[in-house]
Amino acid sequence: MIKDGITAAWPVCLGYAPIGLAFGVLAQKAGLSPAEIGLMSLLVFAGSSQFIAVSMISGGAAAIPIILTTFTVNLRHLLMSSSLAVHLRRLNAGWLSLYAYGVTDESFALNMTRFREQTWDWRRALVLNHTANLAWVVSTVIGGYGGQFIPAGAFGIDYALPAMFICLLVLQIRGGLYVAVAVVAGLLAVAFSLLFPGNAYIVAATVAAATIGVFLRKWKGKAGESGGVS
Repeated sequence: MIKDGITAAWPVCLGYAPIGLAFGVLAQKAGLSPAEIGLMSLLVFAGSSQFIAVSMISGGAAAIPIILTTFTVNLRHLLMSSSLAVHLRRLNAGWLSLYAYGVTDESFALNMTRFREQTWDWRRALVLNHTANLAWVVSTVIGGYGGQFIPAGAFGIDYALPAMFICLLVLQIRGGLYVAVAVVAGLLAVAFSLLFPGNAYIVAATVAAATIGVFLRKWKGKAGESGGVS
């Protein structure tokens, strides 16, 4: 059981290592100590949210905008957890909470694939989640220690964060609607940055663009239905 979970988590751990190292370096440059970096990775365990939080910390953002922004980014976990709940019905609240803590995009994809093949159980899934978690925490702490010996701006470190977000955006695009929402979000972020102080414009632009995306999807669905009828 334990061996199966660790074996399944191995590809995820390999993927987490370079990203975790990069995050650790960036967090160290933002003023976090290795202990604070490790604690953040342990408590949050959400790569994209941690990158966003470090970016906002570097920009001098207050706690509330950081919390709201990372909360919005992690709302997708509600959908992932809803899908996984079908396979975890018999677990009590304690085990469910421990399992939910370890849900990420990567662990969700791997566990769902195996659950659907009916060759997987919650114990193996739990081992997979926490093996990946351990790899993430360790790699970010190592990056935090290593960042002390890397000069600011060296090896393109300053570009690592924008590059990370560009990659995340590209991986999320699955059609014209996604492109439209991304463009609207970018334009609104620029416009709102002139109206809102600090980094609050990020939250406003994200919520507004997502809302527009929902209406666009509904409009597209209705247009397709009317076109099919005629």
